[in-house]
Order: sequence, then structure tokens, then C-alpha cells
Amino acid sequence: MPEVKIAAEVREEFGKGAARRVRSQGRVPAVLYGHGTETRHLTLPGHDLMLALKTSNALIRLEGLANGAELALPKAVQRDAVRGYIEHVDLILVRRGEKVTVDIRVTVTGDIVSGGGVLDQQLVQVTVEAEATHIPTGIEVDVTGMDIGDAVHASDLKLPQGTTLQVEPETLVLHVIAPASAEAAAGETATATEVPAAVSDADSAEAGDASASEGE
Repeated sequence: MPEVKIAAEVREEFGKGAARRVRSQGRVPAVLYGHGTETRHLTLPGHDLMLALKTSNALIRLEGLANGAELALPKAVQRDAVRGYIEHVDLILVRRGEKVTVDIRVTVTGDIVSGGGVLDQQLVQVTVEAEATHIPTGIEVDVTGMDIGDAVHASDLKLPQGTTLQVEPETLVLHVIAPASAEAAAGETATATEVPAAVSDADSAEAGDASASEGE
């Protein structure tokens, strides 16, 4: 995954009023933490950040910091509930060669055998461990030729070299079911709540409530 360069500025004013002023200037309040470092409060250019976050698990190279450029991954993104613009972002420091745990998208390609079967995808993303600077953008599953009763489990996924599965191998990813079974499954499906892409490492506990405490 290529690095996205973003110019960061140190933020010295806090609270709702200060956050509104930052956003009115086209920038986004952010916090940066990890690896035992003190939490740093920053602002980032809103347009550049929005483009970067269009890619899941975007690797961001923060330029302009006192100790030089730092690599970071998005930990949590807060968006306006109505307009959808980014209000705040939590970033976690990563190092080259470091392993991180992330969720990556599972994309289906191809067509199942025609004849009444229905493709039921149970997982739209899967948790893996990968090197911080080589996080795969996603995994493709080719369902060409699959028929009723066929299934793909986590252990069947073809992961890129250096990437390891972090869910139980027998976890069901998708299967082809009969129409009657599909209707029953649809009736039991609960509404899912969207959450930001998760990143975790030994430092994730440092997140605390750094951004929440600012009342932004």
C-alpha cells in the first residue's frame, strides 16, 4: 500500500470553539499516539485527509512534525452525522517492519452456477495480521462454478505473502444456499452498524479518551 503524504500542524488550542475554528479553515483536528510516545494534537488538511481515507487502512506519512515525518494508520474517524464530513481522526503510530492487526475487505468475483442457488456472504471483511507498510487492500474470492452446498471458509482464503489470518480457520465467509434457506436467513438478519476500520497493536490501549476529552 503506497504512503499518502499529509502536512500536519501542531494544535495548541482545544475545546469545541477551537475545533470549529480549525474546521472553518478547512482542516481537521487529530490526535497521534502509540509506541509509548506522548499524545500529540494536530490538525490536518481536510481535503487531503478525505482523499486518503477513501482507501481502507490508509498508510499516512505525516510531514512537518518536530521530530521528522511519522507513519500512522487511522484508528478511529468521527464524521458529521448529516453531512458526512470528517470532524476528528485518531491516528496510531506504526514503524516499518512492524506487524499490525487490521480488517480488510472480502470482494466476490465471478458467478455461481445458475439453477436456483443464492450466494450468502457472511463476512464482508476479515481480520488479518500484516506488516504495517504492506497491508493488502482486500481479498478476492472467485465463486465461479459454486453450487448449492458449496462454501468458502477463512482457511480457504488466499492471503498475500506475509499476511496471516486472525480469525478461526473454520469461520464461514460465504456459501451457496437454496432459495428457501436464503429467505429464512434474510428474515433473521439484524441491522448492522458501520464502524471504522480497526487497527491494533501493543500501543492501542494508549488511545484512552484523548479525543473525547476535548469535547470535539
